[in-house]
Amino acid sequence: MRSETLLNLEGVELVFPNGMIALRGVEMSVEPGRVHGLVGANGAGKSTLVKIVSGALRPTEGSINWRGEAVRWRSPEDARRAGVAAVQQNTPLVPVLTVLENVFLGGTGGWYWQTDRYRSDLANLFSSVGWEIDPDLLVNQLSVGERQMVSILQAFSRHPSLLVLDEPSASLSTDERDILHTSVRRMVEEEGTSVIYVSHFLDEILSITDSVTVLKDGRVTFDGPTTGLTSDALTISILGRELALPAGREHYNLDEETQQVLLAVRNLTSPNKVAEVSFDVKPGEVVGLAGLLGSGRSEILHAIFGSDSSATGSVSVRGVPVRRSTTAAVRAGLGLVPEDRAGQGLIADWEVWRNISLPFVGRYARHGLLFSSEAERRQAEEFVRRLSIRTQSVDTPVGQLSGGNAQKVLFAKWFDLSMSVLLLDEPTAGVDVGAKRDIQMFIRELVDEGRGVLLVDSEFEELLQVADRVLVVLRGKVVAERRASETNADELLKLVSGLG
Repeated sequence: MRSETLLNLEGVELVFPNGMIALRGVEMSVEPGRVHGLVGANGAGKSTLVKIVSGALRPTEGSINWRGEAVRWRSPEDARRAGVAAVQQNTPLVPVLTVLENVFLGGTGGWYWQTDRYRSDLANLFSSVGWEIDPDLLVNQLSVGERQMVSILQAFSRHPSLLVLDEPSASLSTDERDILHTSVRRMVEEEGTSVIYVSHFLDEILSITDSVTVLKDGRVTFDGPTTGLTSDALTISILGRELALPAGREHYNLDEETQQVLLAVRNLTSPNKVAEVSFDVKPGEVVGLAGLLGSGRSEILHAIFGSDSSATGSVSVRGVPVRRSTTAAVRAGLGLVPEDRAGQGLIADWEVWRNISLPFVGRYARHGLLFSSEAERRQAEEFVRRLSIRTQSVDTPVGQLSGGNAQKVLFAKWFDLSMSVLLLDEPTAGVDVGAKRDIQMFIRELVDEGRGVLLVDSEFEELLQVADRVLVVLRGKVVAERRASETNADELLKLVSGLG
């Protein structure tokens, strides 16, 4: 072991009480003032390793060496005192506290008595990072991306020796991602901070990291410098094979001449969110909504689905008007996969089978009172097979699944023949390349069956790969429409920025 190594993991293994092996003899070193990438498929062990490094879990075998000495952190607080700050997936901010309070949560000195000092410190953080928000806003008023930025500021405020970022950019806009990258590089170059950077975006791993460790099934399959690596080589290390991409858009069953409409949206309006939006979705069609964070794209989906009670205008499915409620939307054949899967889409403590059957639980009722859990389990087992969901059983709580497999459970909720239109909000955010391919193929299966999809995706190249038409959303309005085959990511970026 070299003396300059900040963190060194030797033979780290973790076996959970239920017998599941999460890590198998992991070796990894992080040097001072370097960005070390950590990648792998969902369920490969990345988040487990991050929790070990940050003190949230203890390995069953192996050792952690910090600044050349063996350590046994018994809690995240032990790791924080040593100089480790971590931004976990779904960082637990306090919704009823303000941005200011959350950024300095856990700081010393009884912060309520030092509000002026903390405001000054936050202003300096804003200036250093190049991102700013009202410090008095409550966290429950923020978007998913804004909450992620607050979590990152919280970690930055501790000026750590080692900053651990677990999927930090999954919910961020392109501009916010650029801000994050610049801030990470500044900390590395000016403060000598070391960074472990976990991401499914292979382009950012190749551009921001100095070295990379790849995990597959809990084992290291690659560990070395980033220089000379390609996305293809990384993909093979992650999956153990080359990635088979779905076929192109020409396989969608979009009949240009058909007058049939699955989803008709007319004059949809929500105060300060959506402004007189009208469009149709036809059978076998994927319609993309392109817009920057805060443009109103997600708000359109929630207004259609009935989860925005203040929305006005009309929504019809197969020519039948839909009342303004989520229950009516589901009965009409609408399904929603929200961006915030943990907060809005899944119940972490519930089993896989119970989450999958949740929208249609009434069909399993007996005399309106009792429920047939066996029928629900059988249905869930079928969807687990069809969507290749990696879980020990359908009785596993969803909170124990990896991000990509939890996302597939969200899809399985709506894998039902009665669904006519699926509303997808960032469906591949935070999932690996393999799970992303599975989700794209799942969308293909839906439209091949004659259903419709309304898709929000911040990655414009990915959006164009999947969509037939793209509606550009700016300040709550649809300001342009393009056929996917007749535009490109550069044009969409200009349009969503108001430059088109």
